[in-house]
Amino acid sequence: MTCPDKPGQLINWFICSLCVPRVRKLWSSRRPRTRRNLLLGTACAIYLGFLVSQVGRASLQHGHAAEKGPHRSRDPAEASFPEIPLDGTLAPPESQGNGSTLQPNVVYITLRSKRSKPANIRGTVKPKRRKKHAVASAAPGQEALVGPSLQAADAVAPGYAQGANLAKMGERPWRLVRGPGVRARGPDFLQPSSRESNIRIYSESAPSWLSKDDIRRMRLLADSTVAGLRPVSSKSGARLLVLEGGAPGAVLRCGPSPCGLLKQPLDMSEVFAFHLDRILGLNRTLPSVSRKAEFIQDGRPCPIILWDASLSPASNDTHSSVKLTWGTYQQLLKQKCWQNGRVPKPESGCTEIHHHEWSKMALFDFLLQIYNRLDTNCCGFRPRKEDACVQNGLRPKCDNQGSAALAHIIQRKHDPRHLVFIDNKGFFDRSEDNLNFKLLEGIKEFPASAVSVLKSQHLRQKLLQSLFLDKVYWESQGGRQGIEKLIDVIEHRAKILITYINAHGAKVLPMNE
Repeated sequence: MTCPDKPGQLINWFICSLCVPRVRKLWSSRRPRTRRNLLLGTACAIYLGFLVSQVGRASLQHGHAAEKGPHRSRDPAEASFPEIPLDGTLAPPESQGNGSTLQPNVVYITLRSKRSKPANIRGTVKPKRRKKHAVASAAPGQEALVGPSLQAADAVAPGYAQGANLAKMGERPWRLVRGPGVRARGPDFLQPSSRESNIRIYSESAPSWLSKDDIRRMRLLADSTVAGLRPVSSKSGARLLVLEGGAPGAVLRCGPSPCGLLKQPLDMSEVFAFHLDRILGLNRTLPSVSRKAEFIQDGRPCPIILWDASLSPASNDTHSSVKLTWGTYQQLLKQKCWQNGRVPKPESGCTEIHHHEWSKMALFDFLLQIYNRLDTNCCGFRPRKEDACVQNGLRPKCDNQGSAALAHIIQRKHDPRHLVFIDNKGFFDRSEDNLNFKLLEGIKEFPASAVSVLKSQHLRQKLLQSLFLDKVYWESQGGRQGIEKLIDVIEHRAKILITYINAHGAKVLPMNE
């Protein structure tokens, strides 16, 4: 029998200990039942009955509380607890010395944070912003440049375009800075009103295959103010945009100031080629973005490629720093020039270009079906009437393929071992039965980094992440739906290329020399 620990229980225990023996004596003894004894026994019986009723009532309430407890704990958020802080400031239950836990008379509530909806493309969730449309007002004496195309700019001056307001009302304005020999028609004004970059990165960092220099140059091409415009002596109709970003007081020309080669809207696949090159780990193309300017091609997006002054001078006929024919190119592939650090013999006919560079070029050109480097005469496929080889009448020369000249073979002055891929206009409408396998002829090794990406299941995801950065290009291709169609073509050609490598027993080697 345990000793009660509360005052009420102590009193009940004391009275019961006095009453129970007395009642037992009254009923069991032979003494006469006097009036005093009867009153005392009746009082004790009433008190005992009262105690029994209290015990039964307490047990019934305990049972009801046990039944309602689980239902109430299922949804604690429905009940209101105004006196309990919901910020986690309540202390946890205190622990006693014997290891048992003393439960306080409080309710603990756990608040779950709302789960956000995952994005389809990692790192491409744009934060919501309130759009503000600024309307630019023309300054007195300022005239707009008239003309839907580049010919209007060329007619004004042979060098840079005139300093003029080249923006429409309500659109993102540009400011042209006066260059040498340019007549100014008014004060310079209209800096870009929106500081939001056309290269959008909403995650903490850019994709890993794009370096910090790539991002910096992409933003330079996409967002810098145009300081001048000058033509380039080429049949493609390309123009040079002189951009602000050079040293203060520098002459507005390519070299001291950064420049971008502006091409036609039909050459938009050059932007796709740049991102594919970085994802495959080749790193042989120059940074390229899409850009809009209403004074060029009626405001349609055009590709702009970084102008690199370190490229070796090229000839006017083949645009190459090294003159090669198809026959000599095939001989170079057999010699494996500079592979494994071996210096080629003088009689081998090797150039300064490393053997692995041709493997990278062939893989890259096959995926995009670029024919203007290795197959300038279009001998490996059925060309269309609008293709350059048909327009220039080069198709009949396929009878003597050995003498066909290679084009756009470019190196850097300080790095002649490696190639730089220029003029990377690809063709996505080439059917499977008309793919140009001549581009792979003589290639016995392929870069392991590129092949591993093609074999993986992440090529589509990486292309989506990378191309999403270029806002103008993404929108010009119809958003994600249009981009997915281009990726479908590349993925299908990648499967064909992997089948070709396996069927011909080509080696897959690391080429990160």
